[in-house]
Amino acid sequence: MDSIMDIKDLNLWYGDNQALRGINVTLPRNQITALIGPSGCGKSTFLKTLNRMQDLVQGVKIRGKVLYDGIDIYDPSVDVTWLRKRIGMVFQKANPFPMSIYDNIAYGPRTHGIRGRARLDQIVEQSLRAAAIWDEVKDRLRSSALGLSGGQQQRLCIARALAVEPDILLLDESTSALDPISTGKIEDLAVQLKEKYTVIMVTHNMQQAARISDCCAFFLLGELVEFSSTQDMFSTPKDSRTEDYITGRFG
Repeated sequence: MDSIMDIKDLNLWYGDNQALRGINVTLPRNQITALIGPSGCGKSTFLKTLNRMQDLVQGVKIRGKVLYDGIDIYDPSVDVTWLRKRIGMVFQKANPFPMSIYDNIAYGPRTHGIRGRARLDQIVEQSLRAAAIWDEVKDRLRSSALGLSGGQQQRLCIARALAVEPDILLLDESTSALDPISTGKIEDLAVQLKEKYTVIMVTHNMQQAARISDCCAFFLLGELVEFSSTQDMFSTPKDSRTEDYITGRFG
């Protein structure tokens, strides 16, 4: 299995509180990996270590290695702007910029020096098509992104992340605030995206993890209890705590 990230003995503290404990896992390329576990177990904390979003939190201390294609992303020489271009993130609540649909998508490429109108037009269309929203917005690209529905805003945020051509897309409970139809569209989209991208997603929804992920990582109290193919985890979990969580007996 071709890997894209290799996490070695990762520990994280918020002040005196240790939130991640000795995480060791290899994440596969061009697959969907679901991070599951109860609230407060460390899965979103872990996700945010993968593109150094934790740098923005005061008092965080991190030990261990997070290797992306062999590069330790916490090495002082790593350019965080470059890193977040390669490893994009979409959050639980859609957060479009208060500007037009077009400018939301063009924002990242412009930041990285692309100015030509023809090239930007091409990127905007490609990104919106990749996020399965082009047909819904192509006639109102100059309208405010804030006028879109919640599900459309979330797909716009995915398109915005794709516009800078990342390797990895991190989704932090990106469907939890959406209706079932919008959720279904984003699940279908995630499955399509893994042909070109690696998707790592946090979800509380066991059915969603079972439907669309290739691998699952079960977190509990800051520890990675189990990592395996989704099929194996849901059919024959190796740890009784994993089984209790998946079957709803978790207390």
